[in-house]
Amino acid sequence: MPVVAAARAGLLILFLILAGPAASATALQAWIDATPTHGTLRLPAGDYLGPAVIDRPLTVDGNNAATVSGNGRGTVLTVRTSGATVRGLKLIRSGESHDRVDGGLLVEGDNNRIENNVIDDVLFGITLHRANGNLVRGNRIRSKPWEIADRGDGLRLWYSMDNRIEQNDIAQIRDVTVSNSPRNRYVGNRIRDSRRAMNFLFSRRSLIEDNELTHNATGITILNSEGMVIRRNRIMHAMDASGAGIALKEVSAALIQENEIVHCAVGLIADSQRDAINRISVIGNRFSHNVTGINFYGERGGHLVFDNRFEHNLWQATVGGDDRDDQNVWYGNYWDDYAGFDRNHDGVGDTPYEILAYADRIWMDTPMARFFRNSPLLELLDFLERLAPFAAPTLILRDPAPKMR
Repeated sequence: MPVVAAARAGLLILFLILAGPAASATALQAWIDATPTHGTLRLPAGDYLGPAVIDRPLTVDGNNAATVSGNGRGTVLTVRTSGATVRGLKLIRSGESHDRVDGGLLVEGDNNRIENNVIDDVLFGITLHRANGNLVRGNRIRSKPWEIADRGDGLRLWYSMDNRIEQNDIAQIRDVTVSNSPRNRYVGNRIRDSRRAMNFLFSRRSLIEDNELTHNATGITILNSEGMVIRRNRIMHAMDASGAGIALKEVSAALIQENEIVHCAVGLIADSQRDAINRISVIGNRFSHNVTGINFYGERGGHLVFDNRFEHNLWQATVGGDDRDDQNVWYGNYWDDYAGFDRNHDGVGDTPYEILAYADRIWMDTPMARFFRNSPLLELLDFLERLAPFAAPTLILRDPAPKMR
């Protein structure tokens, strides 16, 4: 029986190929149905109709010459199996329903490979729904050419773990959203023209490494997640009014290492409860040309800030809420506004680097007052208090070993 089934499938595929131009109007589903389990479907160049479903392990290879259109209906291609490969397809024209999560590609299985596809003019790009151990690599993803809030997510993970998201080019989307999806790897992706380039909720112990995030309202946002590693990313031009390069809330045991964060409203903002387990390690990063380099708000710290470079920021660091810098540890950072000397030429300043808050304490402690920072009134108050302090200034931070270069 398997031999007969394979023969029938081969005859059907031969017929579709010989049909010539008529094949361009063929539903992709007919080609998939004619392919045996664990077989390979190499689509001839041309146009195909979706939506279609892959419901058993096989390979679909478009050789970068096959276009599948959803004709504005639902999700263009669904992988509802484990062990399948989708490669070299162009998927276009999904439906437009946010409720149904219409998109280019939906994966509902494990250990599939989604590689080198072009996904364009779709609402959502690629969705992984209760899908584990998949590889999503080298895909180009674009949403609908709409206002940013009306688009769908370029990539969406929902209760999915142990996936590898690598080297994808994602733009013109709403967000990349990861919810309740731990232990995934996001490496070498490029994301631009979005609201939240990478948005994590309840998604612990994930690796975010070597990504380039540019011209997004916010770079990386993480809520209620532990054990995150954020390393060697380039995050630039997140200048939305509430934008940040990296924004953390209720995040514990995070490592932020060797990132370059440039021209953002805030380079790093962390808002967490005071608890030893909530410690964040900020090591070897470059914060440059931001409005604020680092803002710790609403907690009393315990964070480690070592060996970073702070260059050309309007404010190098601020600490808001009830925090006073009795818990955070700042050590061995380079501060471009350090005014001390290095008389013994050991590369470390002879005196500590300190930031003291005067009247600017008003907007640090009161978020509503941030609208008025840099206003003539607050600038005048700050100048007068520095000239003749009304009260002792507040210590924001002390770095006892500032680097000279």
